[in-house]
Amino acid sequence: MPRILITGGCGFIGANLASMLREQGHEITILDNMSRGRKDFLDDAMSYQVINADIRDENLVYDVARRQNAIVHLAAFGSVVESVEHPEENFSINVEGTFRVLNAARRAGIGQVIFSSTGGALIGNAIPPVDEKSVPRPISPYGASKLAGEGYCCAFANAYDMSITALRFANVVGPISWHKKGAVTAFFKAIINNQPIRIYGDGSATRDFLYVEDLCRGIISALEARLPGFNAIHLASGREVSVRSLAKIACDVASSPDHPIHFDPKRKGEVERNFATYDLAKKELGFLPAVSIEEAMQLTWEWFRGYEGGGSG
Repeated sequence: MPRILITGGCGFIGANLASMLREQGHEITILDNMSRGRKDFLDDAMSYQVINADIRDENLVYDVARRQNAIVHLAAFGSVVESVEHPEENFSINVEGTFRVLNAARRAGIGQVIFSSTGGALIGNAIPPVDEKSVPRPISPYGASKLAGEGYCCAFANAYDMSITALRFANVVGPISWHKKGAVTAFFKAIINNQPIRIYGDGSATRDFLYVEDLCRGIISALEARLPGFNAIHLASGREVSVRSLAKIACDVASSPDHPIHFDPKRKGEVERNFATYDLAKKELGFLPAVSIEEAMQLTWEWFRGYEGGGSG
């Protein structure tokens, strides 16, 4: 029964992933500093070893890693907008933290790491669809930090004969995301609290949205594939959706088609258009997204309505 360490495992993606891996029979250890994650996001907290710690504590990560077979590194400072406001903290968590995790893995003799990267923020403004051959030119500290993380992943894979795959996530949608920073959460909270939906810019900016279970299946496939050396792979839907369209979908699934929408000035650091192809993921991992954005939004809305915190903020 392979043992897997998930950093940031009490967060949105981590809690969904932990459940799916546990159902496959894996022994899961979670390391999370609980800055945004919570143990009660887990389906059955008693089924996991949960350690409240910071990824920048390398000796602690090493001590935990010595008992693992692989690491899925999800812990991150995950907001583009907040990275513009707090670039130092973003660097410390995403760059220094990733280095500490990789070095702990090297010291512990762990041969496989999955790194959660990003597509849009890392590539920056480019004519979509982007792919693994697109030249990264990030326009936010968050994007730059993920590019730096990929650089260290590539270096460690080659210098220490490790299997390290950087999965470039699209914008992820799904349950356990009440605390998540992003448009979908903001839109649904606005509807629940009977406040206007706020869009930054004119709504023409586009993104690539992927249902969290599709994403987690991609992560699990990468673990199973154990590709040699360093690989960067986009996990995406291949579909371009405007923010204005996303807001309409949110209103429709919430049965509130006339919910007010306000437009505010565009924010720094956010790309104008982005979506990616998943051709390489399909070839190397057998990845094929199964849930449309409309279905994903419906499932996410149903979770929001049933969540205990619904309507509380």
